Parts: sequence; C-alpha cells; structure tokens
Amino acid sequence: MTALPAYWLGPLLLEDGFERDAAGQMLATATRRAHLLIADGRIAELRFDAVPEDGRPRRDARGWLALPAFADMHIHLDKGHYGGPWPAATPFVSVAERIREEQGFLLDFLPDTRRRAETLLDLIAADGVAFARVHCNVDPVAGLATMEQVRLALDSRKHWLDYELVAFPQHGLLSGGTLKLMDQALTSGFNVVGGLDPASVDGDIERSLHATLELAVKHGAPVDLHLHERGELGAYTLERLARLSESAGLAGRVSVSHAYCLGELEPARLDQVCAALAASGIAIVSAAPIDVPMPPPRVLAAHGIPLSLGNDNINDHWTPYNSGSIVERASRLGERHGWNDEYSLSRALRHISRGLTPLDDAGRRVWPQVGDAADLTLVDACCSAELIARRKPVRGVLRGGRPGWWAEG
Repeated sequence: MTALPAYWLGPLLLEDGFERDAAGQMLATATRRAHLLIADGRIAELRFDAVPEDGRPRRDARGWLALPAFADMHIHLDKGHYGGPWPAATPFVSVAERIREEQGFLLDFLPDTRRRAETLLDLIAADGVAFARVHCNVDPVAGLATMEQVRLALDSRKHWLDYELVAFPQHGLLSGGTLKLMDQALTSGFNVVGGLDPASVDGDIERSLHATLELAVKHGAPVDLHLHERGELGAYTLERLARLSESAGLAGRVSVSHAYCLGELEPARLDQVCAALAASGIAIVSAAPIDVPMPPPRVLAAHGIPLSLGNDNINDHWTPYNSGSIVERASRLGERHGWNDEYSLSRALRHISRGLTPLDDAGRRVWPQVGDAADLTLVDACCSAELIARRKPVRGVLRGGRPGWWAEG
C-alpha cells in the first residue's frame, strides 16, 4: 500500500482533564482545540496553537472529538442475514437446536457469505470500528469454505480494518473431524483458537479444554472460548480453564466470551472465581446482553480483569436484533449498571477501545502522544461521556493515519 504524504488533521477536540467542584466531585470533561501532524502512520506532532504554513496537505476534522479507534472484540460475519432479505429468527429452544438449524443452511449461505460480510463490515466501520476479532465457523458441514469467503471480505476492507480471525468450532470440537479441521485452519489464516461450551456442547470439560489449549500451544495462538454454561457449571469450567491455561504457558493469552455465570454467583464465590481468572491473566468479552446475566464490570475491574465489548451476532439466525453500533453496546453497559455520572461514563469508553482512554483515572491526558499510531475515531460529541450516553454519531475513522470511513458533507 502506497504511503500517504504527511498531513495535518484538524481542527479537532482532545480531552484535556476533569473539571471538579470544591468537594472534588467531577462535573465535566475539559477539552482543547488541537491539530495533529500525521506521518508514516503515526502522530508526528501535536499542536494546540496555530498550524504552521509548511505546505503540507490538511484534512478538515471540523472540530470533531478525537478518540482512540474503537474495537469490536467479538463479531460473527459468516452466518448473517444482514445485507439480504429480511427474516426474523425462529423461537430459541437451545444452543444445540440452533446448531442443528445452521447445519441445514450453511452450504446454501456460501454464495452470499462474502457480500453479506462486507455489508456488515461497512456497518461497523460507520460506527468507528478499526479493529475486529472475527469469529468464523470451522465445522464438518462447510469445512474451511466459510473462512475463505470471510477472509476475502476482510481483505477488501483492509485499508481501514485490522483484525484477528478466530477458528470457532460452532458444532463442537470433539466430533465430526472438527479437531483436524481446526488444526488445518490454524495453518491457513486463522490466528486465534476458539472454543464452545466444553460441557453442554462437547460433553467432556477436560477433553475439550485440553484439546483447545493443545491447539493453542502447537500454533502459538491465543484462545477465545465461548462460555454460555450457567451457574456453578460455568464457574467450575472457568476455574479449570484458568488452571490449565497457566500450566500450558498461556497466561495472559486467553479470553472468555459471554461468561454469563459470573453474573449469577454469590459474592464470595464470584471473588474466588475472579481471583483464579486474574491469576491466569484471563480477559472477559461481553455483548452487554439485556436478557441474561453478565459479568459485573466493577468486580472484574477490582480484580484487574479486562472487559471488552463486541456486537456478537447482527441480524442472523440467532437474533434479528443489533444495530452494529459498538458505541450502543457501551451505552447499554453503562445504562444497565447505573453509570450516570460524568466520570463513570467517561470510563466506559475503555471497553470499546482496547483499554485506552484519552484521560487516565486521575484525569491526566495520556492519549494521544507523539509517536502513537494514528488509529483514531472522530465523533460529533463534546466528550467521551456524551458519546456513550447520547450515542453520538461517528464522523471519521483513521487506521495507521489513512482515512477509512468518513462522513459525507
């Protein structure tokens, strides 16, 4: 890809500190007008005063607020109806029944998989996403054919989207030759080992977890396990995963998606499980659901467990819902947990920006800095708190300094 010449981006707003009352209560977020010099994919200079007449090109940022680029850390692109004719989902019976449903249509979906995946990528781009962790089926029905279509879609959008591709054994890891397919997938473009419900789908917690982690060790890949198991069954599975991943040398390289069970445990048991997760460096990914329990963010934070958000499914055979907005997910997280004040709302941003916020918890500006990658999202908001609460519109996305999606007009 041809390098862009250095250019000035601005004027834009940068968060610059917390405004507090006499008692120390945070009242508002202070901002400053700025310009950024973008060169070689990085922020080469930051100016709060006038831009010099140096002959460099300028891109008008129209006074929009600059924030770290957004990330969708859990999305499926391969089984969606979005971009095609409308169907609602059938009534939910069980995960097993949903799997049987898709076994019947996966091959029929293949001709449209790339086009629909591209439509979904354009949708999330318009909401500021520049990085996505994409889960893609590896199953006995379609083999690796689905992956090839999804990779074509991702490559067509590579100018604005960086990604990880998760080999996801949706139909179970231990049956139908899927383990062999997973091994092939991890030498063919997938770079994360997925997993799904070791008890209810694979029927053997120990074999399932061992097989998953063995794949990760063999291929030097991280792990992202879908875990829908509820209550004590889920808690036990998390503890086993924590112990086994640490023994396998995978500490800090494992994520668990969903983990509904963490929203159901009594406080003492929750702390016990979270301590095990923290000791093994396991992160949590959630779609901020409204119909099932979810891991409590502040308990996770108290244990130092990162929490990221993802859209998960967008108008597919699992659910007809979801706008594709990762900001909406963060807003829903805040609403669900009563984050009504400026400080709490501003902290919610970290769950869609891979932990990076313009201001640290004390209100010191830590982003952007000279030398940082020029990966940013521009929004029509006065501060990140307003973005989250009002779900304000995204106006532009830069990845490596290269403008990707940009609002017209």
